[in-house]
Amino acid sequence: MNHSASLSAPPRRTRRIVLVSLAILGVASVAFAVRRPLMMSAPRCMAGRWHGCFDTFNGVLLMMLVALPLAALVVWALAGRRRAAGVTSAWRMSLAEVGMVHGTVPFVWMTMMPGLGAGVVPGRVSLVPLRDLVTMGPVGIVGNLLIFAALGFFAPMRFAALASVPRILALGAGCSVLVETAQYVLRLDRVSSVDDVLVNAAGAVLAAQASRHWWRTTAEVPSDQPRPALPPAD
Repeated sequence: MNHSASLSAPPRRTRRIVLVSLAILGVASVAFAVRRPLMMSAPRCMAGRWHGCFDTFNGVLLMMLVALPLAALVVWALAGRRRAAGVTSAWRMSLAEVGMVHGTVPFVWMTMMPGLGAGVVPGRVSLVPLRDLVTMGPVGIVGNLLIFAALGFFAPMRFAALASVPRILALGAGCSVLVETAQYVLRLDRVSSVDDVLVNAAGAVLAAQASRHWWRTTAEVPSDQPRPALPPAD
């Protein structure tokens, strides 16, 4: 009897349950805190209207929450396929891939929403560090922390090459620079600020620290394909 395998299974299952429970608790807390604004955009979103739903923060956040069951179904399908192929850490890899996309795309979408003067007002740049933090306010700071939080949380769980704080910091900062550059080039009537980059990168690092226990190590199988069987010894 393999005692080590039997002893390692319950802790692994427990960690999985804890991870899912924390995710559900976090989503429920956010939904409860912003339930009133979300309900204001619900009629337009349920009717499939673009204006008032997908062009508003409340509408995008509502659709993000509504799509959670679909995201869970995708995780289940990917994990089942990988387990059938003998891939190690199938559930963690699948959850990380779906979580990165589902938790990042809506926030990036919100940052790319054009302002009232889009296409007319020239691009604005703020390169003085910490100057814009005062004007952001608590809501703005929290929002900027969340933009790449899912990426920072799940990326090191999926890719061993990103399982370090400096690399997550570089990833968050690089993605933020791309967003700020796009805002400037597309003239979206937004200020491309260095403080946004700093707060976005900090959010990615803080989220990565929260998932550090589940980071992928280089000792695990790096690809989706199972390792080929070794030929029998002579």
